Parts: sequence; structure tokens; C-alpha cells
Amino acid sequence: MFGDMMGMMGKLKETQKKVEETKQRLNHVVVDEKSSDGKLKVTITANRAIKSISIDDELLQDKEMLEDYLILTINKAIEKATNVNESEIAAVAKEGIPNIPGLDMFK
Repeated sequence: MFGDMMGMMGKLKETQKKVEETKQRLNHVVVDEKSSDGKLKVTITANRAIKSISIDDELLQDKEMLEDYLILTINKAIEKATNVNESEIAAVAKEGIPNIPGLDMFK
């Protein structure tokens, strides 16, 4: 039993290391999001850091419209990045979680 516990602890530490490595890798995974008409483009990492914003000159004429475009497009980009982030982290974590009855966190 003690050997099983030590093995489990080792597996958990290994999984924690893999999760941290995955988080670092996600700094280089980019998600692009465009407004429906393509006048605004946002590039964001899977860790939700904005890398670039490209704005069509037409949007620069109307401050309120630009603000609306930014809010909508950035929120969509963040949602996509969050989905990528969570699925990647969950996949790595699921690999290393021992099968403990009643503890099915990552189904």
C-alpha cells in the first residue's frame, strides 16, 4: 500500500510538471478572431495574452463603433483561447490522475 502511495505521488508530481510545461507551450499557441465583416482582427495566445489587433481604417472614423467591435471581437477571442487552454490542460491532467473510484473530475 505504501508503495502504491509513493507511486501515485510520483505520478502526480510528473503530471504537475507536464501541466506547467503545457501552460508554457500555450504562450506560443495563437488564436485569431475576426469581426463578422473582417474589419477587425485580434490575435491572442491560448493563455489569453493579446498579441496583435488589426483595425480597418473605416473603423477609425467612428469611436463608438470601434469600441463595440473591440469588445465583441476580443471577447470571442478570449472565449476561443479559454476553450483551447482548458482542453489542453485537462488532457494533460487526465493522463496523470490515478483512477480513484468516485473521483472522476475529467470526464
